Amino acid sequence: MSSNDAPVYTLAEGRPVQDPSAATVLMGSKPRGGALSLLADTQLIETLAHFPRERIPERVVHAKAAGAWGEFECTEDVSDFTSVDFLNKVGKKTKVLARISTVAGEKGSADTVRDIRGFAVKFFTEEGNWDFVGNDLPVFFIRDPVKFPSLNRSHKRHPQTNVPDSTMFWDFHNNNQEGVHCLMQLFGGRGIPASLRNVNAFGNHTYKFGKPEDGTFKYVKIHLKPDAGVKNLESDEALRLAGEEPDYHIKDMYNAIERGDYPTWTMYFQIMDPKDAETYRYNIFDITQTWSHRDYPLRPIGKLRLNKNPENYFQDIEQAAFSPSTMVPGIGPSADPMLQARMFSYPDAARYRVGPNYEQLPCNRALHVYSPYQRDGPMRVDGNYGGDPDYVRSSFRPMRFGPPDVAHDEWAGKVALFTSEVTDLDFEQPRDLWKIFKETGEDKRFAKNVAAHVGKALPEVQKKTIEMFSKVDQEVGEAIQRELDELEKKGGAGIEHDKAPVKGKGMRCKDSKDE
Repeated sequence: MSSNDAPVYTLAEGRPVQDPSAATVLMGSKPRGGALSLLADTQLIETLAHFPRERIPERVVHAKAAGAWGEFECTEDVSDFTSVDFLNKVGKKTKVLARISTVAGEKGSADTVRDIRGFAVKFFTEEGNWDFVGNDLPVFFIRDPVKFPSLNRSHKRHPQTNVPDSTMFWDFHNNNQEGVHCLMQLFGGRGIPASLRNVNAFGNHTYKFGKPEDGTFKYVKIHLKPDAGVKNLESDEALRLAGEEPDYHIKDMYNAIERGDYPTWTMYFQIMDPKDAETYRYNIFDITQTWSHRDYPLRPIGKLRLNKNPENYFQDIEQAAFSPSTMVPGIGPSADPMLQARMFSYPDAARYRVGPNYEQLPCNRALHVYSPYQRDGPMRVDGNYGGDPDYVRSSFRPMRFGPPDVAHDEWAGKVALFTSEVTDLDFEQPRDLWKIFKETGEDKRFAKNVAAHVGKALPEVQKKTIEMFSKVDQEVGEAIQRELDELEKKGGAGIEHDKAPVKGKGMRCKDSKDE
């Protein structure tokens, strides 16, 4: 670029400025004297004032992530069960934006910790945006939405010591045992991905895909499987990378895309007829449980490819907002209470973090929008619909309307307080998973991983954790206990920190750094 082609440096309002490193000051008269900055120096004031306002609140979960642009290509005719526009033709391509994250850690945390990975994809379709918002494990820790903040706090920092704490982590799960299936997934071999290019993604929730025009629908579970296969790290290697290369996963994703090694996933659906939902052994709206692939096999739907890194991370990824409430005609929510709570919570978080007009940003903006009943607010930048009526049923601005929603369910019931109970059914799928662990030699690794983490908790919490896993199978509890005994022989699992009082009781808080 020649000097004539270089941009002219200006202030935020466009005024050209001679030197961005200079400030207008009153110099002292003596040699080596001081200087007084002047309020008339717009450049200095503007530079200082903007700096502390550069940040927006980080996500309370899923704070650290890699992100990229890409495309989705429909590869399967799905007209037999849904009329979703971006799936209405084999070969049809849709622009996407993806964000893959850790969950518990802050923006500056290490990538290679044992944690769930969030996997969100925004599809920019002709009939609005569709957000796929899932995780890399097929099940979740809870099914009662009111527990969601407590779950995440227990995985974060202790309110007094401000460090991650194994005692509160396991104390939460000991008393909310519906999460035992997810715990076995997390502490198994897939708890630490080798690369974000090699993780599964599961929608977790049950959705409705249907044909609004004729009132039919199917229940659907969504899966994304990496075409390069699932690859994972052993705990020791993950620990080394966490210290030596804490941004390992983000760099790996970025560099792969830069060199043209584009990661791809195949999207699959599990499809259930509504009449089966009433008789299926497991509650299909419970995200702590899966649908058997034998009962509902995976049906390929399309290909996801990430092929373009963000031009600017803050603009494209940090300000991106995803929500399971962002749907298109032909897709609807099910009666999953966790899904319905997230449909409120995620847009609410975006309005807080980014602002009430976050949908106007390029990373979030739909291809076609006409929503004149959402007006004004901070940072309105799209013309604000000019003089169009801002009230419903106006005689002066005719408009066309979209298709109806996916068919609604018929309800008969009463309003009541409810919290789910843990029953033996919650341990059936974990038992099946334990059998797989034993067949593949994963059982020893699982027991070792759990012991390394729970071994830093208080002894009474360790005991209750053993009891919980023994409900899966007595062998599970015994295997973890053996590993704890081995750790004890080696001199203990952790370093004891200061006491943290809980309900007036002195409570030891042991070291609980991530693996």
